Amino acid sequence: MLEGLRLTAAALCLVAGVIIMIVATIGVFRFHFVLNRMHAAAMGDTLGMLFILLGLIIKNGLTLTSAKLLMIIVFFWFASPVCSHLVSKLEVDTHEHLEEECEIRRD
Repeated sequence: MLEGLRLTAAALCLVAGVIIMIVATIGVFRFHFVLNRMHAAAMGDTLGMLFILLGLIIKNGLTLTSAKLLMIIVFFWFASPVCSHLVSKLEVDTHEHLEEECEIRRD
């Protein structure tokens, strides 16, 4: 009984993660502006990876592998937003005609 419940929860997390990644990929191709594309990719990667790795942790149970997967989640949740922010800041700083496409605050 408990094994079936754990398998169902793991499958739901895996399916949710894959669906989030697919929607993020569609968003990357549908948006025309580069900052919108980056936002869709960054949010989809972070949330999709969380659900996929959480599903693997639930499926594995409390093992050393689950601890390693949890450390990957923590690293990814810190690194992904920082990387996305730096790449988008680079795009804002180097794009010549950005003011024509969106409003930029220069602080």
